[in-house]
Amino acid sequence: MTTLDIAHENRDAAPVGTAPRAKPSLVGLTRPQLMEALKDFGLPEKHLRMRAGQIWNGIYNRGLTRFDGMTTLSKELRENLGQAFDISRLEIVTEQKSVDGTRKWLLRLPSPIPGVPGPEIETVYIPEEGRGTLCVSSQVGCTLTCTFCHTGTQKLVRNLTAGEIVGQVLIARDALGEWPDGGRNSEDRLITNIVLMGMGEPLYNFDNVRDALEVISDGEGISLSKRRITLSTSGVVPMIEKAGEEIGCMLAISLHAVNDETRNKLVPLNKKYPIRELLDACRNYPGVSNARRITFEYVMLKGVNDGMEDAKELVRLLKGIPAKINLIPFNPWPGSPYECSDWEQIEKFADFVNRAGYASPVRTPRGRDIMAACGQLKSETVKKRASERFREAQTEA
Repeated sequence: MTTLDIAHENRDAAPVGTAPRAKPSLVGLTRPQLMEALKDFGLPEKHLRMRAGQIWNGIYNRGLTRFDGMTTLSKELRENLGQAFDISRLEIVTEQKSVDGTRKWLLRLPSPIPGVPGPEIETVYIPEEGRGTLCVSSQVGCTLTCTFCHTGTQKLVRNLTAGEIVGQVLIARDALGEWPDGGRNSEDRLITNIVLMGMGEPLYNFDNVRDALEVISDGEGISLSKRRITLSTSGVVPMIEKAGEEIGCMLAISLHAVNDETRNKLVPLNKKYPIRELLDACRNYPGVSNARRITFEYVMLKGVNDGMEDAKELVRLLKGIPAKINLIPFNPWPGSPYECSDWEQIEKFADFVNRAGYASPVRTPRGRDIMAACGQLKSETVKKRASERFREAQTEA
């Protein structure tokens, strides 16, 4: 495992403990929002679309972090934009690299309190043969308290803005050299897929997630197809249809159990939206088909949900839903109350589901040595009380 402390190497990052950015950020604004911001800035109506396109290209096609490089704009306009707006990156606290190539970034967000470091999130890049997946967070912490998930032990601090969600993608592209200036073209990209499976429940931050994915999928910028973007939810039933209509990306469901009694313990949200209601919402998900299957995530917990009766019930429950099933070996974390199922049992489970006609790949655990595997993300700040962080910031200041 390699750990890089690069908090002071990010040229756009504010020093630890400083006040939040005074200037509003343009990162994460949709095209209409960007044009509105430029209109309020004072640009003439007739120039809005062109100027917005030039700025959009600079941020999302070239990866610029300062207006200086946008030479299609006049020098005076660049200077004025730089005084009014921010397009810099989030602060990188640390970057870790696993022995298997997985990379994890701990990112610090702007603080609402001068002198106190902002909250932190984690973002993970998983390289595989022929593809690379970026796991993005949507909240600081989580409200759902799923008992097998390390993130669920961290209380919700706040939702991420659309800019903070998009910002994770920009930082990963920086690190991987994915911008044209890095010698890589759009056909040779390393980030081929994005999954909203990091910290938080995306459907509890709906508007910001929707706007961020609109920016990420825009054809004149990062240009990642929504068929390569997967939103994972623990089952916020009333928002699932809305997600299909307004976001339109691929859907994954954190199922993890085949009966309400077990799922109530693993995913407490099930008490509000039980399995039957959840699966009805999946059957009615806009655009679902054999070409756009729903992924059901199922963490394998020894003696809890891994019996052959569970496998049979899983097949019965999903009948009629175009689906694939991701079997996830449980990734342990300090103090976790569960054990991973025996590998022989996982293979038996997978074989049964496969023979029933469902693709059921067993997800290879990645990044375990740096706590970057599924269910292991948790920002380090929660291990310290706010008063301790305040004292540290005062000492550094």
